[in-house]
Amino acid sequence: MSEIERESMDYDVVIVGGGPSGLSAAIRLKQIDPDLNVVVLEKGSEIGAHILSGAVLDPCGLDALIPDWKEKGAPVETEVKKDNFYILGPAGHIRIPNWPMPPLMSNHGKYIVSMANVCRWMAEQAEELGVEIFPGMAASQIVWDGNRVAGVVAGEMGLESDGTPGPNYEPGMELRGKYVFLSEGVRGSLAKEVMAKFDLSKGHCPQKFGLGMKEIWEIDPAKHREGTVTHTMGWPLGGNAGGGSFIYHLENNQVFIGFVVHLNYENPYLYPYMEFQRFKHHPMVAELLEGGKRVAYGARAISEGGWQSIPKLVAPGVALLGCSAGLVNVPRIKGNHNAMLSGIAAAEAAAAAIKAGREGDELTAYEADLRSGPIAKDLKKVRNVKPMWSHWGMIPSLILGGLDMWTNNLFGFSLFGTLKHGKNDAAHTGEAKNFKPIDYPKPDGKISFDRLTNVAFSFTNHEESQPCHLKLKDPSIPISVNLAKYAEPAQRYCPAGVYEVLEGDNGPRFQINFQNCVHCKTCDIKDPSQNITWTTPQGGDGPNYPNM
Repeated sequence: MSEIERESMDYDVVIVGGGPSGLSAAIRLKQIDPDLNVVVLEKGSEIGAHILSGAVLDPCGLDALIPDWKEKGAPVETEVKKDNFYILGPAGHIRIPNWPMPPLMSNHGKYIVSMANVCRWMAEQAEELGVEIFPGMAASQIVWDGNRVAGVVAGEMGLESDGTPGPNYEPGMELRGKYVFLSEGVRGSLAKEVMAKFDLSKGHCPQKFGLGMKEIWEIDPAKHREGTVTHTMGWPLGGNAGGGSFIYHLENNQVFIGFVVHLNYENPYLYPYMEFQRFKHHPMVAELLEGGKRVAYGARAISEGGWQSIPKLVAPGVALLGCSAGLVNVPRIKGNHNAMLSGIAAAEAAAAAIKAGREGDELTAYEADLRSGPIAKDLKKVRNVKPMWSHWGMIPSLILGGLDMWTNNLFGFSLFGTLKHGKNDAAHTGEAKNFKPIDYPKPDGKISFDRLTNVAFSFTNHEESQPCHLKLKDPSIPISVNLAKYAEPAQRYCPAGVYEVLEGDNGPRFQINFQNCVHCKTCDIKDPSQNITWTTPQGGDGPNYPNM
């Protein structure tokens, strides 16, 4: 495919990904210099189609980018009125009072939002400034100029399942830029390539991840409490895995309900999706959902490594933004504000470099800003919470993590220094012989649902004739290694039912139903043999989230 001739378009900055970080960068670039040529490439069918987040938004990023966002009609309206935190048992719960919580944990003054809708609104603001936005344009390759990232290939379509051009083949275009911003979200395929080539993670802890699953429900108006935010820990995960839930009451009698499972769990029989479905049968949750209806479902991986896992962010001609850089504040369960701030910082660094004629070098000013500015201030205070949970469990991490955050908040230092993460999440997976299978209740079809039924509510679609975008480095490993050693956990960790082990006359075989893929990238992260590589499918394919 390298011999294919493609048309080329030149820009000052090429931005891959129409999420909060990419759109913030685009807007800030045009605010600084309206004459800059800026393009945003979005693999989803429209801006917002692939955006899934909790989300309680800290508006500090939006304040810095568009101070008059309220007057301009941003879909940021439901202010948090009540903040609840519970530890669940199988049949009951204990509420943790708000007063011991460090101030940074408070959600008052924050907003319950659909980040998909916020991004759609941000795209409108960007286009008004002259930013070109191309949805349905998956960036599938890096364009190299020697050792410098010079652009990307986007919009290649019409490949046959074997990878050869079909009758409706379109080669796509090379979009070249003085700088390329990778804002692909968690575990982006181009960011992964750039990080490997330049060894950007050297000297940093491995990135850690969680799997976040979310449903939108319309509930009985009598049970709806607009502006209420609830977080839980404990049951049903117990000692099997770290994680917790969120329940956010937004407007129009709708509730966002979600569940996060930390992907460093050991038991290969753990089934994160079914843990989510079981959670909804807790009396506190079931009573809320009874009589309501689920209207949407989706899933995505979440970066959880925090401060010590942020890689080097720049290389010649390229910068990592937002979740591609891993900027989520895990205890606050927030990352969108940092994504926006990273976009602003990268844009300011690139605009200054272009003005000074230094195009294509390393944006060291962006790296310095991120490691000393508001993002650093946000993430440094909480840097030990995740490793404490990983090493010592939920209750010790609540106590010691709270103490550490208070010390950081009051005195600006940590009693524990900076704790390190150990192995990556794939390496934490234990052998099946050391664990027992987990018996999960069958979904009832009212509050809990089977995977494939729920995937239909992600409105996912992939053109079936295209090559499978989930690549196996060695096709024999799923059966010869993963099934034999780990009971092939891909059958369970995938929240969309993409992977199956089917019995046949010649023994078991591994099947990939890539049409179901919601682009969460858990397989790329959790596969114990690191044998699965997630790549971008044809542009426009994948989930079509409404207001996630």
